[in-house]
Amino acid sequence: MKYIKALLLLLLVTSCQVTETITINPDGSGSIEVFQLRDENSYMQFGRSFSDSEKFRDTIFVFQDYITKYKETFVRFSKSDQALFQEHANVKMHIKADPIQMENFQIVSYDFKKIEEIPNVYESLTLANSLKENYPISKSSFKIQYTFDGTTFKRSLVIQDQKKFDEDKKMIEDRKKMLAKYKIVQSYTIKCHFPRKIESVSNEKAIISPDKKTVTVEFQLLDFSQNPQMSDLEIVLEKNQLND
Repeated sequence: MKYIKALLLLLLVTSCQVTETITINPDGSGSIEVFQLRDENSYMQFGRSFSDSEKFRDTIFVFQDYITKYKETFVRFSKSDQALFQEHANVKMHIKADPIQMENFQIVSYDFKKIEEIPNVYESLTLANSLKENYPISKSSFKIQYTFDGTTFKRSLVIQDQKKFDEDKKMIEDRKKMLAKYKIVQSYTIKCHFPRKIESVSNEKAIISPDKKTVTVEFQLLDFSQNPQMSDLEIVLEKNQLND
């Protein structure tokens, strides 16, 4: 799957199902995983045979592996770019393309001690490719910011480059028209697991699990692309209870 430098474009170029899963432990540590699965039946509507366009690949690596392996390339980047690479040093990546089984996915994950430490994992693969291929970094126009104070969890999209963000949205509008004639699978799901029961969720479409410790919100990618802030969430947990 081609690496596109803006997440919104990446999600719309192919038929994808993206699931972002966040797990928070009682001590505030946890993990984030972004699983991106390409729906091959939808993808082949564009006239491209999976077996013709892909070779078998099953690669698992940590970003630090690339920093070490491509050290000579790494030192040629500016200090600010090197610092950005280092932010992603502990990000784990799994890329698989199987033309026989018609399976194509990417998994990016990160274990954190505090949720505020999470780098912009949606650009980790692009940064790894920049380091490997030695081409300039094109930074994302936005990032997703997470906070958790023990009771309130917030997930918010922060625009870093308004001009580039607007340009990306315009391109997405054009792609939306192009994709209108196809029947494709495109979904974006957010799942959040907490150590205590949930009291409230800001998004009215959110589904709370029977044990009240997991929130799931699903969007259509085309809707999300027109209004990315719709994925913002504020989740408030109940106060500590002995029965939890």
